[in-house]
Amino acid sequence: MSNPFAHTVEPLDPERPEKKFYNLNKLEDSRYARLPFCIRILLEAAVRNCDDFLVKKNDVENILNWSVMQHKGVEVPFRPARVILQDFTGVPAVVDFAAMRDAVKKLGGDPEKINPICPADLVIDHSIQVDFNKSLQKNQELEFERNRERFEFLKWGSQAFQNMRIIPPGSGIIHQVNLEYLARVVFDQDGHYYPDSLVGTDSHTTMIDGLGVLGWGVGGIEAEAVMLGQPISMVLPEVIGYKLVGVPHQLVTSTDIVLTVTKHLRQVGVVGKFVEFFGPGVARLSIADRATIANMCPEYGATAAFFPVDLVSIGYLQQTGRKEEKVKYIQKYLEAVSMFRDFNDSCQDPDFTEVIELDLGTVVPCCSGPKRPQDKVAVSDMKKDFESCLGAKQGFKGFQIAPEHHNASVKFKYNGSDYDLAHGSVVIAAITSCTNTSNPSVMLGAGLLAKKAIEAGLTVKSYVKTSLSPGSGVVTYYLKNSGVMPYLAQLGFDVVGYGCMTCIGNSGPLPDAVVEAISQGDLVAVGVLSGNRNFEGRVHPNTRANYLASPPLVIAYAIAGTIQIDFEKDPLGENADGKQIFLRDIWPTRDEIQNVERQFVIPEMFKEVYEKIEKVNESWNNLYAPSDQLYLWNPKSTYIKSPPFFDNLTMDIQPPKSIKDAYVLLNLGDSVTTDHISPAGNIARNSPAAHYLTSKGLTPREFNSYGSRRGNDAVMARGTFANIRLFNKFLNKQAPQTIHFPSKETIPIFDAAERYQQAGHPLIILAGKEYGSGSSRDWAAKGPFLLGIKAVLAESYERIHRSNLVGMGVIPLEYQPGENADTLGLTGRERYTIVIPEDHDLQPGMHVQIKLDTGKSFEAVMRFDTDVELTYFRNGGILNYMIRKMAK
Repeated sequence: MSNPFAHTVEPLDPERPEKKFYNLNKLEDSRYARLPFCIRILLEAAVRNCDDFLVKKNDVENILNWSVMQHKGVEVPFRPARVILQDFTGVPAVVDFAAMRDAVKKLGGDPEKINPICPADLVIDHSIQVDFNKSLQKNQELEFERNRERFEFLKWGSQAFQNMRIIPPGSGIIHQVNLEYLARVVFDQDGHYYPDSLVGTDSHTTMIDGLGVLGWGVGGIEAEAVMLGQPISMVLPEVIGYKLVGVPHQLVTSTDIVLTVTKHLRQVGVVGKFVEFFGPGVARLSIADRATIANMCPEYGATAAFFPVDLVSIGYLQQTGRKEEKVKYIQKYLEAVSMFRDFNDSCQDPDFTEVIELDLGTVVPCCSGPKRPQDKVAVSDMKKDFESCLGAKQGFKGFQIAPEHHNASVKFKYNGSDYDLAHGSVVIAAITSCTNTSNPSVMLGAGLLAKKAIEAGLTVKSYVKTSLSPGSGVVTYYLKNSGVMPYLAQLGFDVVGYGCMTCIGNSGPLPDAVVEAISQGDLVAVGVLSGNRNFEGRVHPNTRANYLASPPLVIAYAIAGTIQIDFEKDPLGENADGKQIFLRDIWPTRDEIQNVERQFVIPEMFKEVYEKIEKVNESWNNLYAPSDQLYLWNPKSTYIKSPPFFDNLTMDIQPPKSIKDAYVLLNLGDSVTTDHISPAGNIARNSPAAHYLTSKGLTPREFNSYGSRRGNDAVMARGTFANIRLFNKFLNKQAPQTIHFPSKETIPIFDAAERYQQAGHPLIILAGKEYGSGSSRDWAAKGPFLLGIKAVLAESYERIHRSNLVGMGVIPLEYQPGENADTLGLTGRERYTIVIPEDHDLQPGMHVQIKLDTGKSFEAVMRFDTDVELTYFRNGGILNYMIRKMAK
């Protein structure tokens, strides 16, 4: 079918008539100039892909009419230019693709139809752990030893599927590699220029928005559909204009700015909305600073956090070694379609749903914690805040330690020295994560602080687990060339790997003496990391308090050895002469940092690192991978297993049925994260997953992590709700257990679900606000599906997790406004019947009746938000829908 907007196509350069673009200004519609820049990208994709089938002419009109339609919940399709995956989410995606090929063949179709149509890049960055905090080589060797089977499988996938590129382990963190290497900013493909855009299977995909590439995280299940050519069906978003003015203080870092923005936007309420940054303050931020702010977008709840392309963006492309010819056409194209921004020109300011303002001059040094990234604490208040958290009721800001135990301490011996451990003692200090290791200003700031600390005679206690995991090899280059690397290493911050590491929970083991001291004193030990996530049980099982901080502050707290320090009044330590050294004595200014950055962060570094990135890892190059188009599953594998999702799939669609007399498996509160639902880190030795692996002949040393086992549904089903910090109201304590009501026994959650399934009883979950917040994690929906959970009833959902539930055919139900389990008097001990209307009566966002065995009934909203989502539900999930479509 011909494109109704073909008349807008023209050459970008008359001397190269074969290179064309869709000129949106030729729509001759005055509404275009008033659209937020992020909405212009949605419009361009709709115009270019308009076929009046998947993308209709009316969709283009709805986007053009954004100022009116943004409030009406109108659904629009979006076809991103590409997809990006990391290995924790990429392995299950490739497993699903392999299983889908088997299913299509079984139904009589061509299995090779299951193939990415949309280009996909997969970066292996989540597998490496901090086993040794002094040896990069040993960590990388162990990574290959543990993950060889997964890596061989991924290498098979890169050969079996077209349009899939794999960036080998040891290259860097997905989002930094995306910024420095993978981002096109403007695509030049099939004779057309068009804006780069993407979705990714990691929630921090939004980091790329800092470079003017519109992208956000989606569930792995939804990403698979996009890779197979399906547009994303999305509700046209409201766009909050976030105006930045003023100049940051000399001692403030970009981390301080982002933690301030995170708390501010959480308070404003931007869940499900786009945020677009504008104002003269933006022009003063580097791309690394903008990317740091955009990275934390999931923590303030928005879908995307967009910085349009400007001259600073162009400078970054030049700095990172992009070819000059490419950089020229990027700017020329964006100017031609009115998508190039001058933040000092207020005449370019578009219309926004609402405008919020922040004066950068008001930002103060801060951290976030002890359990959530949005809980900002000024550094000057950290000591007082931690003391109040100690005694506060168990919750996001409380540990409920009895007053008489606040001063508890335990003596222990480590490496021949005697130490004391107390509440607030820092036992993990990690410069890690995509958020900050992409930013030369904070990394060089940490290096300069380390240099001054060593010169002042300061040290870090030997039991503190320190580590540095840069986001790319470029970081190591400029840290070495600027001369700060030896000082970082002297303080214990050696390069331990290129990956997410501590931020994803791959912090590795703590010394036995430290773990024993923490357990003996029931101590609230602390992890300090430069990451973006600090949810309970994520960083390490033995650090109950975890704080996000800038890399220089990570080092400062490591030297102090405790979070209970007031840097204004208390010294960091004493030198050999007994002189007290304060943080202010060694803290570098923004001017100092920027001088070093200008001198040492240069294009040649980026060119050298990325010219060889796909071939430099010899261990990867030497991996064997079969060439078969259908994967030969190994029945003995504990890593890669054909999932049971499609075992009984037929071409016939069964009409949806009501859920009758369901038991409640878990009764949960607010802010239950995907880490609570499907942990990524440590596999506890007494867990159902551990028992399964032991039965397969594995020792605890070989367990690896839940994240690395995501290609095996038997492990992941047993790991569902296995987080030791899960608070189940049935038990009134933190534990991965629940009550099996027919027997009244308290048992592991997997065991209870298994008993219910064997007896033929459906299950549901009760939850509070923000259910499924945190990382994009498809196993947080796949796991509950395999446990027999048919629906979740919550006060509200995190966007990606609701989408994942829809993708697996699990019904997301939402209480009506003003109602929750307490107002309705629900205990969770009732049995629930959810009345699903006849197929032809199903509508997006409709209310359904829920009847209890007590005689009570109420209504809830069925959160299928679009007609497309209802189609997926009818098919039993998005992957079933795609298989039926491909098998025809």
